[in-house]
Amino acid sequence: MKTAVIIVAAGRGTRAGGREPKQWQMLGEKPVAAWTLQAFSHLPLLVLVIHPEDRARAEACCAGLPVRLVTGAADRAGSVRAGIESLKDESPDAVLIHDVARPCVSRHVIDAVIAALAQADGAAPALAITDALWTGADGRVSGTQDRSGLWRAQTPQGFRFDAIAAAHAAHSGGAADDVEVARAAGLDVAIVPGEERNLKITTPGDFARALAFLDHGDTPMDIRLGNGYDVHRFGPGDHVVLCGIKIPHGRGLQGHSDADVGMHAVTDALYGAMAEGDIGRHFPPSDMQWKGAASEIFLRHAVELARAKGFTISNIDLTLICERPKIGPHAADMTAEMARITGMDCDRISIKATTSERLGFTGREEGIAAIATATLVKP
Repeated sequence: MKTAVIIVAAGRGTRAGGREPKQWQMLGEKPVAAWTLQAFSHLPLLVLVIHPEDRARAEACCAGLPVRLVTGAADRAGSVRAGIESLKDESPDAVLIHDVARPCVSRHVIDAVIAALAQADGAAPALAITDALWTGADGRVSGTQDRSGLWRAQTPQGFRFDAIAAAHAAHSGGAADDVEVARAAGLDVAIVPGEERNLKITTPGDFARALAFLDHGDTPMDIRLGNGYDVHRFGPGDHVVLCGIKIPHGRGLQGHSDADVGMHAVTDALYGAMAEGDIGRHFPPSDMQWKGAASEIFLRHAVELARAKGFTISNIDLTLICERPKIGPHAADMTAEMARITGMDCDRISIKATTSERLGFTGREEGIAAIATATLVKP
């Protein structure tokens, strides 16, 4: 079904406050109208109906999108008719009519309206009214109203194109929305489930509510958990390097790089959360350029890769398993160094130690083991 959308944006929206109409006010990093256009950018035909004074704003807002700008009329019905007229040559199978002040509409609602047109002349999203309804006068409750069968209408309201074009051509006078125009022409309009997030920006407080929905979306965040485990044996030396801190000790840790067992475990936890293998995949031990390399190089690579993929590192938890050296006196310095390398706050990095009660290779002080967990989050 070839579907077009008409986004009505010719109103002045004075109840929303501000120095300019609400559709051109900023909502986060871009205007309200830009969010609304983005929601429908997957459709082949986009028509934005605007006030003649708003063309420059609209052109800036539509940059990079295949949007047709149409000058609206003095009322909403006239603006919709102007949008319909602009589509006559393309003659789409269906048209969606949407209020520009509903920038949070989801793809799910849009697709549900289009799908419903296979069985009805029109379709529109709505929410059943669940609150008690009162009538009132002079600031006092004057009665109650039965809420049975009452719905809160939303947009986009979709119709078979030829049917709604004829309905608007025949309609005279005002109308609350396009469903009223359609029903006056005898069209059958189906109700599809609406969403609370599909709010209409009307008052100043609605901007914050809309931005909260746009920030969080209606899909869960991508949360990744990775773990890393590493071991290095002791050998000759007078210090060990743990989490970038040089700690005096009677023996050193042996390895291809600087043998920083703690940093290696954290690095592998980050790679694991991204399903990117381990350090060996990115820095093969067969490559002699990494002989004796500082493990900061590996950790920075994992951090930068995570950020390039759109992830934020939420926290890192590292446990070092050894009898000696004692970790406690150095934990704060180790945390600060890891925070510097990763760009994280210290309160998101936990570095602690335990012994193995003299059991196993760590208990015999043959080496140090490390276990790390890292959490990555993508909105």
